[in-house]
Amino acid sequence: MSNLIARFVKDESGATAIEYGLIAALIALAIMVGAGQLGTALNTKFNVIGNAVTNAPVAP
Repeated sequence: MSNLIARFVKDESGATAIEYGLIAALIALAIMVGAGQLGTALNTKFNVIGNAVTNAPVAP
């Protein structure tokens, strides 16, 4: 019985799986934040370009 408990205490495979899960969650969060910021920057650029085209002088 003590041998079984000793093997259970030394087994770290579950901890490794949890660590990989946490790493994957952090990577997913970083991707979501980066994509959100990229989307905001692109939206601002397209608004600037759209305003420039709208307010461009008309050729006579």
